Amino acid sequence: MSTSVSRRSAVGLGLLAPLTLAGCSGRDAATGEKDAGSQGLSALGEATPVPLAHATQFSLDAYEGGFRLASLASGERFLVVPEGADAPEDLPDDVAVIRRPLESVYLVSTAMICLVDAIGALDAVGVSSVRAEDSPVEGFAARLKDGTIAYGGIYRAPDYELIASAGCPLAIENTNIDHVPEVRAKLEELGVTVLMEQSSREEGMLGRLEWIRLMGTLFGREDEATAVFDEIAAGVEAASQGGSTGRTVAFFYINEDGAAVTRRAGDYFCQMIEAAGGAYVSFDATGAADSSPTTITVEMERFYEAAHDADVIIYNGTIDDGVTSLAELVRRNALLADFRAVREGSVWTCDSNLYQQITSMAEIIFDLRAAISGSGEPTSYVWKLA
Repeated sequence: MSTSVSRRSAVGLGLLAPLTLAGCSGRDAATGEKDAGSQGLSALGEATPVPLAHATQFSLDAYEGGFRLASLASGERFLVVPEGADAPEDLPDDVAVIRRPLESVYLVSTAMICLVDAIGALDAVGVSSVRAEDSPVEGFAARLKDGTIAYGGIYRAPDYELIASAGCPLAIENTNIDHVPEVRAKLEELGVTVLMEQSSREEGMLGRLEWIRLMGTLFGREDEATAVFDEIAAGVEAASQGGSTGRTVAFFYINEDGAAVTRRAGDYFCQMIEAAGGAYVSFDATGAADSSPTTITVEMERFYEAAHDADVIIYNGTIDDGVTSLAELVRRNALLADFRAVREGSVWTCDSNLYQQITSMAEIIFDLRAAISGSGEPTSYVWKLA
């Protein structure tokens, strides 16, 4: 990955090659010795690692006086400076400074909206790339509608004039920003620190949730973040205690070529299906038409061989426009008419914001169990197709 590296008077941000989190706190990963460029951080004293239970794509170090160093698996580092304090001089060029309290943040990552809301920090958001109708959080949508939060254009074509006039100090992006390095460069040119959250790269479902701790650090809501994480994690554990139903589940959508796009085995959503008692019908990438870190595209004949006898189908309505009936599903690909779940009416679909509802993880697992078991219990995040 290539990108421009700039040094600004208040914020220095450079991208390093990916490194292990063990080496993200100013120490050489192999020798454990202090990096030559970390002397500015040494002025803060000894770092104390903040324990993380599940997240692997970031780490946090605490320093006296309320300073925090966030190190991302991508190699980016951010020094969070408490209100009224000054950042140390001679910081390494790869360390960006984020000063609290934050105001008028440019929030691009839809997945972080529910986390920022859960810790009570929506008042610190001034601009967003999310439209009101696409918000996974009602309170966030209301702020967009009344103008408290301004819509700043889509992530790949933001309204730079609006962002500059709003004085946004920080942009919280998702990994899509990697595809438009010119946008990152322009935001940095305007004096905006760009933080690319990588919760989608977490292998575990609770790892995605634990990014709430980083949001708590940024917004000065660490206690709130810990309390919310502990409560939701306990709820997920409780929701996962029902045991196996013995029923197989296919989760996919049909692309414009008529092929099935499935999630990779072990993906966090597959983990939720399994936590709900389902046995996920998975595919490896061998012979796949296309694949990504999270999905595998399978030609329909191959998909039919493995999934036509699945007990339950959950159509992934988060990517395309979704389906509203069994007839509409079959129109996507005629082979689906012969699937057992279609013949027996065991077909469900999901809310378009399902992936962004991180804080509703326990409720989603309960809904999935209702769908998989056929219990008839009411659901909010998935619903049965007629």
